[in-house]
Amino acid sequence: MAFLVGAVLALLLLCLSFIIRLYYVVKTGSSYKPGTGGPVAVLVVAGSGGHTTEILRLMECLSAAYSPRHYVIADTDGMSEEKICTFENSKHSDSESQFTICRIPRSREVHQSWNSSVLSTLDALRYSLPLVFRLRPDMVLCNGPGTCVPLCVAGLLLGILGMKKVLIVYVESICRVETLSLTGKILYPISDYFFVQWSTLRDKYPKSIFLGRIV
Repeated sequence: MAFLVGAVLALLLLCLSFIIRLYYVVKTGSSYKPGTGGPVAVLVVAGSGGHTTEILRLMECLSAAYSPRHYVIADTDGMSEEKICTFENSKHSDSESQFTICRIPRSREVHQSWNSSVLSTLDALRYSLPLVFRLRPDMVLCNGPGTCVPLCVAGLLLGILGMKKVLIVYVESICRVETLSLTGKILYPISDYFFVQWSTLRDKYPKSIFLGRIV
């Protein structure tokens, strides 16, 4: 009986430590400055279709200091890889073009049920954890595809474990005028910088940053 009580107390202390660490990592994230004058490794989450187009428009605004650039796409995405290669070849010279393209399982397919989405997201997390822990990016940049959820969770876990602070930068799609996307609602509490492109969203979500239309 004493052993059981001790185990329960140890588990509670572990959970409390995890929650405190999570709160600290999230609250102090915006004050963290990655790179400090050097290169900034960025993990870019590209979704199929419009998500990839928008994220590449964002990438056009970043200097060559954001290098290396690690693009992550879903394993069922047959279009984004070509778009990314075309973009990199047009924007950066051969000496500057330091990028990789990685694939993980898609968190949620279009019209997939919510119940099965939980399982597919956990499967994507299984691939995201070793990938993010290996790449150790300074920043995760994403704009809405469900694939970014397990990647952001993996980046957050790096900070919780004290291995490396990873900035989570989320840009909500221009299509979201009145409400956030499901991905936005999930990542809003843990994002270090959360950008919206309509003032109506800024009014509803005080943590968000409104700079007008970004993409």
